[in-house]
Amino acid sequence: MAERRVNVGWAEGLHARPASIFVRAASAAGIPMTIAKAGGSPVNAASMLAVLGLGAQGGEEIVLASDAEGAEAALDRLAKLVAEGLEELPETV
Repeated sequence: MAERRVNVGWAEGLHARPASIFVRAASAAGIPMTIAKAGGSPVNAASMLAVLGLGAQGGEEIVLASDAEGAEAALDRLAKLVAEGLEELPETV
């Protein structure tokens, strides 16, 4: 299983707009993946309710994971999005 550990770059954490940006990027990746707080239970990264339910705060470590083919590149892109706290989806999600 491929995994990336990254600190949330959005000051407000994964709430409302940042969560929406993240979920759209996870869905666009086209592979199943999970997100979890470090040490927590993983949830579907493409589910807005699941991501909001994590309550991940700015600076907190999260874990992105997938065992699908092509997961390495997809997780790298999502990890960068989360770490940098991007306000828009990059064209190469």
